[in-house]
Amino acid sequence: MTDMDLNTFLFAFGLTLFAGLSTGIGSAMAFFAKRTNTKFLSSALGFSAGVMIYVSFVEIFFKAREELTQYYNSDSFGMMVTVAAFFGGMLLIALIDRFIPKKENPHEINLIEDMTEEQRKQKIKEKKLMRMGVLTALAITIHNFPEGLATFTAAVADPNLGVAIAVAIAIHNIPEGIAISVPIFYATGSRKKAFKYSFLSGLAEPLGALVGFALLMPFMGPLMFGIIFAAVAGIMVFISFDELLPAAREYGEHHLPVYGLFAGMFVMALSLIVIG
Repeated sequence: MTDMDLNTFLFAFGLTLFAGLSTGIGSAMAFFAKRTNTKFLSSALGFSAGVMIYVSFVEIFFKAREELTQYYNSDSFGMMVTVAAFFGGMLLIALIDRFIPKKENPHEINLIEDMTEEQRKQKIKEKKLMRMGVLTALAITIHNFPEGLATFTAAVADPNLGVAIAVAIAIHNIPEGIAISVPIFYATGSRKKAFKYSFLSGLAEPLGALVGFALLMPFMGPLMFGIIFAAVAGIMVFISFDELLPAAREYGEHHLPVYGLFAGMFVMALSLIVIG
């Protein structure tokens, strides 16, 4: 991996910023729609999962394997390290999920129409909604750190691949914006405050990219690059199967996330052929 110039850095950081701040789109959907468009949300989440799964197994995993095989000058040992890093990435994101209480898990999404007026008034008095929204924002902030590093690293290594991953993660972040903004809005009555929390949680993604990359940059080379890429593939596959697809199925008809999944894979495959 060659030294990173300023243009590459700015491009990668810009993509990561775009992906992170797409939580604001979720906030806007929550504020300006009387009902959540669950069919669109379900299809979009399935599409995002399709992009992530396809690009992880077809592109990122093999890029990692290529780097590690060349570094160790051994196909078998390079493959072993790649597989270990892949499952290590899965373990990392699984541990993050494990230590976030289910009530504050960012993937337990509160839809606009789920709360009756009576429930809203009661929860406003008890200030439970505000607590829920703030804790959800903190949980999403924790989740966004490894996602930010994944987007940034991919964009540095391959700009076209970075764009695809950034778009997929941006779609994934939209319902997280809803999860933050809805309870805070009904707790405070302030769209501005709800949007602010959503916006700040999205900033964790580029912040995670900068912090992670700054810590790893002194060690960056074929070995570290291969390990990071394999771990990124594991993180994205875990997110797809543990978060995106279950959420897509919950909020839409059974076949919609499947259609979205296939569409995401097809678009990703086509884009790799075109840009390849």
